[in-house]
Amino acid sequence: MATHNDIGKQGEELANEFLRKNGYTILETNYRYRKAEIDIIAQKDQTLAIVEVKTRTSTDFGTPESFVNKKKINLILEATNAYVDEKNLDLEISLDIISVILGKEIEIEHIQNAYFFF
Repeated sequence: MATHNDIGKQGEELANEFLRKNGYTILETNYRYRKAEIDIIAQKDQTLAIVEVKTRTSTDFGTPESFVNKKKINLILEATNAYVDEKNLDLEISLDIISVILGKEIEIEHIQNAYFFF
């Protein structure tokens, strides 16, 4: 059985591939700022996508995206501000989640502007 880290890494690789196939350019992966980490920073046109990847092997305990909590969102926002300042960017920002389920079939869902509801 795959370990937790292997599952997460596989999910991030699938998310990167998914974004590329959908016209995004990957700018950074696993960007770290203090205690925060942004899984993927990508750009499509004039939008900077800040992507949290959540991977599960089933939905028995909830959907992958349901595991993103307010603390994690606050850390991602802090890291996003740092990245934008560091790179001196003037782009629209979309705070996204890519949900990956590694079941009998692989399911990938890209939820754009996912934190709007928090």
